Amino acid sequence: MGRWAVFGAMAAVIILVVSAEGNALAHCDTLDGPVVNLARQALAKGDVRIVLPWVSADKEVEIRKAFDLTMAVRGKGEKEKELADVYFFETLVRVHRAGEGAPYTGLKPAGLDPGPAIPAADKALESGNPGPLLKLINEKIHEGIHKYYMEAKESKAHAGESVEAGRAYVAAYVPYLHFVERLYNDAVNPIAHGMGEGGGHESHTAPNAGAAAEHKH
Repeated sequence: MGRWAVFGAMAAVIILVVSAEGNALAHCDTLDGPVVNLARQALAKGDVRIVLPWVSADKEVEIRKAFDLTMAVRGKGEKEKELADVYFFETLVRVHRAGEGAPYTGLKPAGLDPGPAIPAADKALESGNPGPLLKLINEKIHEGIHKYYMEAKESKAHAGESVEAGRAYVAAYVPYLHFVERLYNDAVNPIAHGMGEGGGHESHTAPNAGAAAEHKH
């Protein structure tokens, strides 16, 4: 299988790896994130079109109005420029995050650690080489499956010894299935912009653990 075929199959899994901390979405609300960086460029060049791809078409008018207001105010003085720029950054980020289905909780300071996956994903696009990204993601996937599998396997061997042992098996079995299921679903289902945060879980019943194994959630 070619590297791009593998990349296509695994691209959606990246979202799973980073979503636990919300880094993928939070990446867009920092003062050194892509949205604010492009907003600075737009203000410097006087060209709002630079940021319009980051908002939905139905919000374009709102962003254009905010941009025009900012441009009108920022030339009145240094303090006015600072306040106007922050107003535009906040408006743009708020509207962008609403398009992602995510709440706006204010601008975050520059220098926050986005974790390893986001920089690796950006670098793959910049370099045209997905190899290091695939290596990073595949290692984490393999580590995760091995961890949950071994815990479930070891507890399953003793599941029939007592109710407590059966419950211990359930406690290991359910996370194991969820982890594998989430990996598979994210790999095969398209992830569209605007899907928001979080997601549902299916109900599973752990086999061979007696009455204690029935665990609906």
